[in-house]
Amino acid sequence: MSRVAKRPVDLPQGVTATIASNLIKVKGAKGELSLPVVSGVSVVQEDKTLAIKYEDVAKRMAAGSTRAHLANMVQGVSKGYERKLELVGVGFRAAVQGKVLNLTLGFSHAVNYPIPDGISIETPSQTEVLIKGIDRQRVGQVAAEIRDIRPPEPYKGKGVRYSGEKITLKEGKKK
Repeated sequence: MSRVAKRPVDLPQGVTATIASNLIKVKGAKGELSLPVVSGVSVVQEDKTLAIKYEDVAKRMAAGSTRAHLANMVQGVSKGYERKLELVGVGFRAAVQGKVLNLTLGFSHAVNYPIPDGISIETPSQTEVLIKGIDRQRVGQVAAEIRDIRPPEPYKGKGVRYSGEKITLKEGKKK
């Protein structure tokens, strides 16, 4: 049996799971998420835990992935996810204006990034961007899209980077 799929997913207080034939809905204080289940993999609710079962050895990887996605969903609807970005560079700024993130990143124009549904973006300071949501994949995807607008360059380290990301700087050209 898959090592990941062996471990049950605990449901904390205030989180409920609804299991249909091929769809699982997890509902909590922050919202509701659903996950389609692959055929050959089943989810069984026992008290306050969800157990993953699979019929065939070929479905072991799908069972492990299903368990990991369920654990992420449970954490998302109970605590939520957040990702922090830092803007490094002279004159690099970020500001939220309604449903648009306005970025000034050294281009000849300001970049406007539309904030998707289910995601909230805050700017505690002009050089910090905080992305929050209940879906781990969407929070990470939005953070990656914003970072891709101006990724850190290897000579001075200027650009948009994840909080705590280490940029290995290259040595400049010698005369």
